[in-house]
Amino acid sequence: MYSNEDFLLELLREAGMVTEQDLEHVHKTKKPQETLIEGLIKSGVVSEEDVARTMAVNSGMEFVDLTGYVPPADLKMVVPEETARRYRVVPLGFEHGRMQVAISDPNNFETLDALPHVLKAEIDFVCATPENIRTLLSAIYGNEGDMASTIVKGVEGGGTDAEAPIIRLVTNTLMEAFKARSSDIHIEPMEKDLRIRYRIDGVLHDVEHHPKKLHSSIIARLKIMTGTMSIDEKRIPQDGRIQMKFQDKELDLRVSIVPTSNGESVVMRILDKSSLRLGLSDLGFLSDDQETFEKLITLPDGIILVTGPTGSGKTTTLYACLNYINRPDRKIITVEDPVEYELPGINQVMVKEDIGMTFAAALRAMLRQAPNIIMIGEIRDMETASIAINASLTGHLVFSTLHTNDAPSAVSRLTDIGIKPFLIASAVRAIEAQRLVRKLCPDCKKEGALSESELRKLGLDATQVYGATIMVPEGCPKCRGNGYRGRLSIIEIFKMDDEVRGMINQSLSSPQLRKRARELGMRTLREDGVRKVLAGMTTAEEVIEETMSDAS
Repeated sequence: MYSNEDFLLELLREAGMVTEQDLEHVHKTKKPQETLIEGLIKSGVVSEEDVARTMAVNSGMEFVDLTGYVPPADLKMVVPEETARRYRVVPLGFEHGRMQVAISDPNNFETLDALPHVLKAEIDFVCATPENIRTLLSAIYGNEGDMASTIVKGVEGGGTDAEAPIIRLVTNTLMEAFKARSSDIHIEPMEKDLRIRYRIDGVLHDVEHHPKKLHSSIIARLKIMTGTMSIDEKRIPQDGRIQMKFQDKELDLRVSIVPTSNGESVVMRILDKSSLRLGLSDLGFLSDDQETFEKLITLPDGIILVTGPTGSGKTTTLYACLNYINRPDRKIITVEDPVEYELPGINQVMVKEDIGMTFAAALRAMLRQAPNIIMIGEIRDMETASIAINASLTGHLVFSTLHTNDAPSAVSRLTDIGIKPFLIASAVRAIEAQRLVRKLCPDCKKEGALSESELRKLGLDATQVYGATIMVPEGCPKCRGNGYRGRLSIIEIFKMDDEVRGMINQSLSSPQLRKRARELGMRTLREDGVRKVLAGMTTAEEVIEETMSDAS
């Protein structure tokens, strides 16, 4: 079957090979399952070679007659059988470092686009007849047998005529997500349709629904774009990355595919490289907290921990810290799972647990590289925590993250992992906890007021908000009508002093540590959020929702 048959018929008409009478006759005499092109070839009006040469001339592709061509025996090692049969292509060899591949349909843009990614090679395509392709596939790989049933035929057997629209659909979905400032794209098969959602500023939005029949083609297209995923494997999870350009910007997407009861579900995280250039003030640190934190992250040794739940911006904060202290006279090494962004001037190591490259193994190796500063993506177990603490006690500055609800709870978390209290007291210099709240859209926010309920929940009275800049969302095209655009951090910083270290050595509880931290001047997450509400940066609703566990 040829893609874009109407266009091909027009080419044949213009070349004088087919007349309207030919088309009328074939339309009446061809079998129901045959296309007009197939009918024209079967009736002898044109040959497969005529069609192939016409397409080749139109596309600027060289036509080759492969009749009698004897393929080298090792070609099957160059292109796997499943790939050759799926795309109906034949490898012919290499010339000047580029692979030469024969294709029967130069208008099959899905194959032209996908094959270089699948084979990880630069390819020169040439055009041959479908009969030549079929003969050589059998000569190279043997008779197809039952293989035909496993080849993807397109949407509901539609073949390659459905593939170009699928490419456009997938590309458009990715572009629209980027333009909407999405952090994640969710493609989810439901019982009767296919749902697409974008996560924008932490909130999922239902944006599109497609017929369920498109699901397999969309998934196959995304797998092809990663260049590493198996198209045929649908039983186990797969991970990969997609890199592409849009409006002169480099897009990097981390792709996760997981089988569900309704089919494979996809989540793509859009990695925004602009976040690499953010400073602490861009993340939401007010000037006093920024000054405090900048002093802490320039200490010569010790551990600085950033805590919070998944999706609270911990990694972005760590990257901002590394950017601030990154200088040519300092050696900085990170160990991450995975490495999401490449940081200039910093040595980054990716965890690969399937080959034994765990956080602990990578950290041990890193210490032999004589670093000044170490960043550990996450402290997950006692072994990693022990190595990190030992490194901090031997003159290294260590940054890492923990999953805890607030800053003082990180001490209990390390104790639960198995670290002795005296080691925690000796090594940890400060703990920062954070959440992300949505920022009000600067183009449409308007003046407002806090309700009695909001005042009560925030621990405020009317006198405390007098003269404050209370703003509320309205909605405009720039924020897609929801009144918010972007997010910022609300934070609390727990600094260690001699008294706090003594309390940790005595294994006192998190509430007791929290009480002492408050006495030392630590603002809680909610209190920092209140400052940002009174400054017109966010809303009381956002802060209350993100600090439900903060009772003070």
